[in-house]
Amino acid sequence: MIVRKFIQWSENAPASARAEGVGALARAYLYGEMDGEERAEAEQMLYATLDDPSPLVRRALAESFASAVDAPPAIVIGLALDQSDISSVVLTRSPLLTDAQLIDCASVGDSVAQAAIALRPELSPAVASALAEVAGREAMITLAVNEGANLPEFALRRMIERFGEDAELREALLGRPWLPGVVRAALASAAARQLAQHAVERNWLSPARSERVAKDSRERAAMIIAAGCAAFSEETAALAAYLRVSGQLTAGLALRALLCGQTDLFAATLVELTGIGPKRVAGLIHEPASNAFAALYARAGLPAPLLIAFRAALVALTKAPRGAHDDIERGGLRLPVIQSVLAECEAARDESLARLIALLRRFEADAGRETGRKALARLRAERAAPVVAPVSGAEPAAEQIEAEQPVGKVEPMTEPLAETDVVVDLVALEKEMMAA
Repeated sequence: MIVRKFIQWSENAPASARAEGVGALARAYLYGEMDGEERAEAEQMLYATLDDPSPLVRRALAESFASAVDAPPAIVIGLALDQSDISSVVLTRSPLLTDAQLIDCASVGDSVAQAAIALRPELSPAVASALAEVAGREAMITLAVNEGANLPEFALRRMIERFGEDAELREALLGRPWLPGVVRAALASAAARQLAQHAVERNWLSPARSERVAKDSRERAAMIIAAGCAAFSEETAALAAYLRVSGQLTAGLALRALLCGQTDLFAATLVELTGIGPKRVAGLIHEPASNAFAALYARAGLPAPLLIAFRAALVALTKAPRGAHDDIERGGLRLPVIQSVLAECEAARDESLARLIALLRRFEADAGRETGRKALARLRAERAAPVVAPVSGAEPAAEQIEAEQPVGKVEPMTEPLAETDVVVDLVALEKEMMAA
């Protein structure tokens, strides 16, 4: 009886009143005590509300059913396919929508509907991957900042492929709690590419100079990422595979890996280029002077004249004591290793090594500059540190005794990098350039 009276009243009621009435009817359907006949009539009335010409009425229904587990599923899907200001209410919250329905809504919805799906507190890999493939920029950024979204690696890479030139998306991805090394490398590449293009457009750098800066930035990023990977890990192998597919895996990058002490990345590179097992490759690179290593090197397709440089770098790394380069940023060039390789190449007196020697000289300058910066920073820190001389014959205060007591072995800060430092620097530089 109540439902029938509601139907008669709603025929002439204004939209705002109908919206309040539909909300009350929906709540009565979910939480009220109705008999079977009344519940059936109420459900029919709610179905009819999907055709109400006023969006106020349909939105009131959506807000009532958005989080309800006992709402009629057909009504929820009907609301999910409505205009975006109505559909977004249920797309964000409704537990009744399946992955297949969410993917369908994402494929036909506008940016508001897609962003609403991306905001769901829990998002399966299937839905997240579908959004990465079809969603617009706003939904992509929303998806990137949603920590509840289960984003597979290939979906993250697809997001970068589609919108890697967008600085806001890159910053949102960098804010995620953990990113695979391959994704961080892709972000670094996208940032370097855009900044290089921007510098050329502003006539700040020539195209050749800009490309060199971008290439150096990508290689530095790869070294920093490799330094944050576990030894002989699948992540390092995946990074080498990505570098090869993206065209970045060159002889220069492989040599730079050794000059930075990244033997794991160099080994993963040889595995990627030769197809030989990791254990066999690891054994051969410990014997750089052997014919077996020369055969492995040739099978990888690396330039024959550069073999002397790779051998010299491996020998220099084996001779360097552990901890000798702790003052150098992880992933940074190691000056003693570069100097050893330079000495070997110059002693060979081979004209075909002229370009390599020029590259090594540039690396030497970069490594020397970085070493100087570190030394200067240490000196400034030492000068700035206050020195408190104890009073002769006086007992140290209790607070001083507690502060001076060792609480365990203090290890250097060697946590894995959550983000690529190079990318962060590039993003910061990009903001400064855009502000200018």
